Amino acid sequence: MEILLKYHGLDWLSMLLSFGAMLLLGNKVKWGFVFFILANITMIVVSYLMIGSIALVVGNAIFLVTNIRGFTKWNTSLKTENN
Repeated sequence: MEILLKYHGLDWLSMLLSFGAMLLLGNKVKWGFVFFILANITMIVVSYLMIGSIALVVGNAIFLVTNIRGFTKWNTSLKTENN
């Protein structure tokens, strides 16, 4: 049981948020990006403070930026489709 909570459950939280985000985005729900953003932030914390992996920090930081971009672009793409 100790191995399951090695990172205080933050890794599990990140995984659940990622799965939720995939489901939401698969159903074309914008808030899936928010779930991914929260998962990225959680994994950055785990990667830096607990694992010490700079590669995971950089990767998740890039994913974070792309998810923020996706969230902000969602409304602009809807506006251009409606015009």
